[in-house]
Amino acid sequence: MFRGAKISIGPMLPNDGPAMFRWFNDVEAAALDLAFRPMDWITFKSWAESLAKDSSRVLFAIRRIDQPAIIGFVGITNIHPVHRSAELGVRIGEATDRGHGFGREATGLALDYCWNHLNLNRVALSTLAGNERAIRSFARAGFEREGVARRAAYIDGKWHDLVIMGVLRPDRA
Repeated sequence: MFRGAKISIGPMLPNDGPAMFRWFNDVEAAALDLAFRPMDWITFKSWAESLAKDSSRVLFAIRRIDQPAIIGFVGITNIHPVHRSAELGVRIGEATDRGHGFGREATGLALDYCWNHLNLNRVALSTLAGNERAIRSFARAGFEREGVARRAAYIDGKWHDLVIMGVLRPDRA
């Protein structure tokens, strides 16, 4: 488990499943970063069980310090050991938990994990161009805007641009 000032990130627990399932099926939350695609419980359970078998991804639960309930998750995916790169995604599950800096703090803890445990050199992400809160949060965590993928996401009947962001491993003195 990795601890910050307000939150910790750590392994998923069996009790986290119902909240994760609900968030995956939340149309409004999905619209913040991807097209909505409902997931049934059998598919969700199979996906969750496959995580431990896939060395190209790591999923952390986000929890408030000293509270057992999950409030979100951080995914590190497409981990490439040769290129020492990966992609990052963050979701704070409930709307009432967004805007408190939990995502930014979780991003920082996940990046520390990337640098110090996975020995990565680069982490990238993409977010909807209209999601200014996410763009600001990722920028505060060290990500730089690298470009825009025009009309790259089709969500709720409309095309959206994606902002591509990346961060390089900090130099150590």
